[in-house]
Amino acid sequence: MPELPSALPELAVPVVALLLYAALWYATRALPGFAKVLARAAPFAVVAGLVGLSLHLAPHAAQTGPAASARPPPSADAKAERRHVDVGPTTLAAAGPNGEWDVVPVLYGTDRVRKDGPRRVTYGSERARQLGLGRALVTVPAAHRVPTIERPFALRVPYFQYVLYEQQEDPKRHFTIKELKPLSREEFLALARERIAASRAFKDQALVFVHGFNTAFDHALYRTAQLAYDLEFDGAAFLYSWPSGEGVSGYSRDRESATQAEPYLKEFLELVVRRSGARSVSVIAHSMGNLPLLEVLRQLGPALPDGVRLDQVILAAPDVDRDVFANLASVIRPYGRGITLYCSANDRAMSASRRFAGGVPRAGDVPAEGPVIIAGIDTIDVTGTSTDLLALNHSVYAEKSALLNDIALLLRTGERPPGKRVPILKKVTTAKGEFWRYP
Repeated sequence: MPELPSALPELAVPVVALLLYAALWYATRALPGFAKVLARAAPFAVVAGLVGLSLHLAPHAAQTGPAASARPPPSADAKAERRHVDVGPTTLAAAGPNGEWDVVPVLYGTDRVRKDGPRRVTYGSERARQLGLGRALVTVPAAHRVPTIERPFALRVPYFQYVLYEQQEDPKRHFTIKELKPLSREEFLALARERIAASRAFKDQALVFVHGFNTAFDHALYRTAQLAYDLEFDGAAFLYSWPSGEGVSGYSRDRESATQAEPYLKEFLELVVRRSGARSVSVIAHSMGNLPLLEVLRQLGPALPDGVRLDQVILAAPDVDRDVFANLASVIRPYGRGITLYCSANDRAMSASRRFAGGVPRAGDVPAEGPVIIAGIDTIDVTGTSTDLLALNHSVYAEKSALLNDIALLLRTGERPPGKRVPILKKVTTAKGEFWRYP
């Protein structure tokens, strides 16, 4: 049987939409004039609203405008260096034809259930109750604009991510997964050691990212690759992905899934800290990912091997009860060279979580009485970095160039206090102590 033209799947949606609209046109022919106009115009208003909300709220939507261009893209020399970087058994002289895209290797650990599909391995939201390891090769288009994750345009029902239409992905324009390969423990460690040994700008460093609520496995890979690429991080980039349910309706389920992931996250971090060859390990946790990480660091800290340290611990918009956070953060403080908390007053996800928790503020929130302040931990109020009224403002640590620059400086220099490395920050003194605020 001959293959169908590749354009047919993309044509199916507009053809079906046209037929449905023709049926609506016919069905409304007997309505009074004004009612007829309203009925026939309503689909356009609905589609326009969905498009707008998809662009602002969907986690896979491409970011455009001033925020995407505030920081210049990596230099030509840096990009050329990336195209020759070792990503495993082979060295890519050019990631794509004529350098149309680069490749970022991401070493991952997960306790999601693995599914071996006809095209590639996938990981869903079911709990595997064991640690799985692997490596992904993520393509980044040469036309990438910091700090965007360029993905195909999708028309979806906001918040619930029900896809009505999605553009076909293209590595020349989008982040894509070139390869996804499960690995044995020894294969995983061999690739990690090789990557770390080849590092230069971030010599002997590892960076571990732990994602938050409502995050699909593939998008967690894209985020890890984007962070490594935009930070020009040439050490080993690791992702830990716990079994998020990929939907806002599953908030309670996600909290339980994040908590039950603690032993597997601990096992993963022990591998990175003890056996990867890294002498400096930094961690970035986002949102609900802070919940298992804080407890794991509490357990892991006293057992850190000689010569290995936790460098920077970056806690972005922690969806954790502020009192629980204060208790755990105080305990882990001695185990990191520096601990930084990013919080915001206009993070809509934090506001929703606070309501869900009966009004108790989250550690990533900035209520009227002010943010969480803990001696020895740098609290930075990032409210001023995002004024988009329609945005969730929940991932600004990775979506705003100012914060990416700050994270890059933290990883490179560890300079503290924050106002010393970012002079525009304003120091705010309160009865509880000091914190820093973006103007």
